Amino acid sequence: MESTRPIRALIRGLEALAVLNRRNGATVSEVTSEIKLPRTTTYRILETLAEAGYVYRDPADDRYRLTLLVRSLADGFDDEAWVTQIARPCIIDLCKDIVWPVTLLSPSGTSMLIRDTTDHASPLAVERFTAGFRLPLLMSASGRVYLAFCQPEQRDALLEILSRSTREEDKLARSPGEVEKILDEAREQGYATSVRTRRVSEEVAMSVPVMIEDRVLAAIAVRFSASAVPLRLAVERFIPKLHETAKIIRQRFSEAQRTAT
Repeated sequence: MESTRPIRALIRGLEALAVLNRRNGATVSEVTSEIKLPRTTTYRILETLAEAGYVYRDPADDRYRLTLLVRSLADGFDDEAWVTQIARPCIIDLCKDIVWPVTLLSPSGTSMLIRDTTDHASPLAVERFTAGFRLPLLMSASGRVYLAFCQPEQRDALLEILSRSTREEDKLARSPGEVEKILDEAREQGYATSVRTRRVSEEVAMSVPVMIEDRVLAAIAVRFSASAVPLRLAVERFIPKLHETAKIIRQRFSEAQRTAT
């Protein structure tokens, strides 16, 4: 059989994709260093991949990241892409509308993990959390809304683990009647709340689930000062907007999944 010379440009493109996957995004310089090509050549490769829809350049830090389309190439795609491409623009728009900080969280073990937040863009954020910060399930609005809407098997398993925990933030799990009341109320209302006492005031958090069929993909939360926004007004003003944002994320996520399959 006649030998066929490999297409080196294709090989370099695949190498660039591999670098982005390992690093969860990289700059032109970082990719250049790893695949050992001139910077201008690397830039052309990345821009070609972007034109094809497999990567995009994040304007926040000039790093190239994989898109959801990569799921059509491999099963090992990191779900970070849906956060940056789909959820981030939505929570940024919501923050611009309501001004108070908005956070996207997803379950991670027995806590809720902040995936993205507008804390640094909101002038009303007293504390500025960052992605990677963890919140307790039972003491956070996002954790409560996740427990309220997740599958019963998951909820029971998590509550059993928390009931054996010696951490102060998990002690509520040893009062099943109170937990059931909190979760029932969240399901009935469609959102959950939590209150944190600070030195001079109370900070309230409200959260709604982002549902994909019967699965809780994530939770969206807003934090605000109890003295600045009365709870009744917050429910009227924030909850419909949180639900609308969750709906947009759900629709865009489902569309991206259909495109990638």
